[in-house]
Amino acid sequence: MSPDMPLASIPSPSQGVWYLGIIPIRAYALCIVLGVVVAVWLSERRWRARGGQAGTIIDIAVPAVIFGLIGGRLYHVITDWQTYFGSRAIKQPYQALFIWEGGLGIWGAVALGAVGVWWAARKRGLSMSAIADTVAPGIAFAQAIGRWGNWFNQELYGAPTTLPWGLEIDVNHGGEPGVLYHPTFLYESIWNVILGFALILVGRRFALRHGRLFALYVAGYTFGRFWIEGLRIDPVGGVDHAVEFLSLRLNQWTAIVLFVLALVYFFATRNKSGEEIVLPPSDPSQDSGAAVDPAHPSGQADSGTAESSDGSEAGPSEGGSSSDGSEGGEPRSAGSDDAASQAGDERAVSASDAAGAVTKEKNS
Repeated sequence: MSPDMPLASIPSPSQGVWYLGIIPIRAYALCIVLGVVVAVWLSERRWRARGGQAGTIIDIAVPAVIFGLIGGRLYHVITDWQTYFGSRAIKQPYQALFIWEGGLGIWGAVALGAVGVWWAARKRGLSMSAIADTVAPGIAFAQAIGRWGNWFNQELYGAPTTLPWGLEIDVNHGGEPGVLYHPTFLYESIWNVILGFALILVGRRFALRHGRLFALYVAGYTFGRFWIEGLRIDPVGGVDHAVEFLSLRLNQWTAIVLFVLALVYFFATRNKSGEEIVLPPSDPSQDSGAAVDPAHPSGQADSGTAESSDGSEAGPSEGGSSSDGSEGGEPRSAGSDDAASQAGDERAVSASDAAGAVTKEKNS
């Protein structure tokens, strides 16, 4: 800590990279990986509780994470292109590929990550909206954990402050001696933890379906991100590269647009009903032609089978008329079928013999 630094403050880590031999272990990457693990674990539990097949979320997470990382980096590079390109660039263009140095735009990560989820869900015949509602709280928790990577990198901090929880920033990262800054990474992390728990409680209380819980996630995140973004200064090499329009940063405008769209979707789908597929059609536990009913406790519609007193499923009774002409008679056993067939054969033989006797009598 600097001798001019107030006693009450949040210190920044002295390093964000450790080496295991020649292999670098980066705190930023560890935070992202840990966030993904927590999100997948929670979403997998929520998916199984909804009646989905175990392992589905794990499989879907692979393309979602790959697409999300690409989308997040693209958004960062496009909106902060001055860092890598042009006369004011402080990094080489090829460093735009160095994702481990920080710089992932959540807007691009969620947008392109959703494409990965849609592709995986389409292959399995699952409802995209059901998956979105399932993973919404997990995404919030993943963001909360991932933000601590910015702390290790000493980036994305806010304007100077005199608050006792002000953040220390090294001179090499744009800070000034004796000056504290708003720990916007901490603000957003706390906000996302609260949002994640709120989504779980609201989802249980109101059983939101058809993407409405995910819409609440988008609205809740963008609401908090708007005011947190207003505190940030983003100095890179002493230069503020944030794009502004009408006195608002680009990320604030993005938050406004997505907030409005999320609320519009939430209210527009308030009366939406219908099935959401949570089991792939080829799943052996799902009867052929059975649809998923969101009102059913297990998430699957009745398939016409009855459950006996011992818990085993009994097949539906065969329709048609019984021998006495009444409908819905009991199904006949194999033994009775054989007896009926044998009796029919005997009647046919008797009739044949009688006809032969009549013919013989006429001829005589």
